[in-house]
Amino acid sequence: MMASTYTLHVPRHALPGDPEALERATLVRDGFSWGAFLTPALWFLWHRHWVAGIAMLLVTFGFAAGLRAFGVSLGATLAAETLLQLLIGLEGASIRRWLYARRGRPAVELIQANSAEEAEIKGFARWLSDERGTSVYAGGAGSRAPVFGFGRDAEPVIGLFPDLEGRR
Repeated sequence: MMASTYTLHVPRHALPGDPEALERATLVRDGFSWGAFLTPALWFLWHRHWVAGIAMLLVTFGFAAGLRAFGVSLGATLAAETLLQLLIGLEGASIRRWLYARRGRPAVELIQANSAEEAEIKGFARWLSDERGTSVYAGGAGSRAPVFGFGRDAEPVIGLFPDLEGRR
């Protein structure tokens, strides 16, 4: 079984090691989401992204109605809808991460794990023991600016390998 990548989202001003922050923590698995592909609006609503769920419902029906209004055949409309849902399936996790960051819960940890339970154990243990070092935070363990580009204070990452040692 191949390990998946998860992101841990906690409230913006939470300090590493604070167990209270884990009460509102969320894990988001990176990768294709079958739920987002098959029923995008319901998938967003399930994850409590109410506005995104309603917007997805409107986009889905509006897209189909617009194609039909322009005289596009039913088969082509179905194919276009399937491609739209495929896009949502591919990018659903990224949309969720973006929505959490906008709500004041940026990603603070990247976790490699074989299951969500394992990711939760690893992420929570690192958060509580503060063993992350500078791999996630740009200015050391006390800084709150994630390196990988989430949030307004984030430093840009140029190239494929962010500077794991911090600034020199």
